[in-house]
Amino acid sequence: MSQPQKKKSATREWIDALVFAVVAASLIRWLLLEPFTIPTASMEKSLLVGDFLFVSKMHYGTRIPKTPLQVPLTHQKIWGTELSSYSDAIQLPYMRLPGFSDVERNDVVVFNYPVEFQYPADLKTNYIKRAVGVAGDIVEVKEGDLYVNGEAALKPEQMQYSYDLMTNRPLNPEFFSDYGINQDSFLKFTDNSGYLVFASDEVINQLKSSPVVTSITKRIQTIGGESGIFPDGMMMGWNRDTYGPLQIPAEGWTIPMTTENVIKYGFTIEKYEGLESVELKEGQLFIDGQKAESYTFKQNYYFMMGDNRHDSLDSRYWGFVPEDHIVGKAWFLWLSLDKHESMFNKIRWSRIFKGIE
Repeated sequence: MSQPQKKKSATREWIDALVFAVVAASLIRWLLLEPFTIPTASMEKSLLVGDFLFVSKMHYGTRIPKTPLQVPLTHQKIWGTELSSYSDAIQLPYMRLPGFSDVERNDVVVFNYPVEFQYPADLKTNYIKRAVGVAGDIVEVKEGDLYVNGEAALKPEQMQYSYDLMTNRPLNPEFFSDYGINQDSFLKFTDNSGYLVFASDEVINQLKSSPVVTSITKRIQTIGGESGIFPDGMMMGWNRDTYGPLQIPAEGWTIPMTTENVIKYGFTIEKYEGLESVELKEGQLFIDGQKAESYTFKQNYYFMMGDNRHDSLDSRYWGFVPEDHIVGKAWFLWLSLDKHESMFNKIRWSRIFKGIE
């Protein structure tokens, strides 16, 4: 006769429930959806600081973890500490499960910040931008306007630029709030003559009719190289508003390693193509000590830009995003909080469960 099964203690039941919850949440976060918060204004007004959204891993296919030895539900650090949440003793090759689609032009994409080389690729900080160009596209910016493959690119409805707003009297935050401009999107000039404002075309047109506004000038850099622009703004004569043309690498694309192509693509080949020994020297590319006359790319790349074009550190500054750095597609908002408001006014009710375009 079998003995009756011993009843679990309350403590054991709590532990079992906690373990199950952690495992289930980890699987959902890895396979299906991952929460993400908008921390900066680089995507305003399409996405706002304080937006909480879900990122779909299913659309582009879930990545197999490159760094599998990791504390569940963490990213780089253990919560509330400076302790690493992972070990890089095991590093798996890049693999991705089948997805619904490839990254398409104008998708809003979450990806790992490519130039954060102190972390494994899948544990770099998550960024969110718009994929304005996909593998094989030629991107160019002329007087602040983006062109892809020689044609004017689609402009997001709420895309913003920076403007010099000159006024006949000082303005308060309430004035700007009436036009949908929050306190982080304007800055008073030191001589009190006006304001630097980040705003959409629609808002600028509304401001032009205000009797306190004397002039509005869009801040466009038309000539001259800019330091910090990828791949070498000063040498190429490129800046944030006058950029390219630059072709985005595609898997299987072979290029001759001319001096110009070494400038344009040498950094990408060195950092993201998984080669053991790469050296860039005197306008030439050396792989395993041998001069490369040509090079064939091993993966696809993408060109990302923020919709707040003059307040976004994006591919114009740090280069292409490799395919193995793609996390997922920004899918929908589930909450939005305005840090400048209080109590129930903090919730932006109109944005809850809003899809992302």
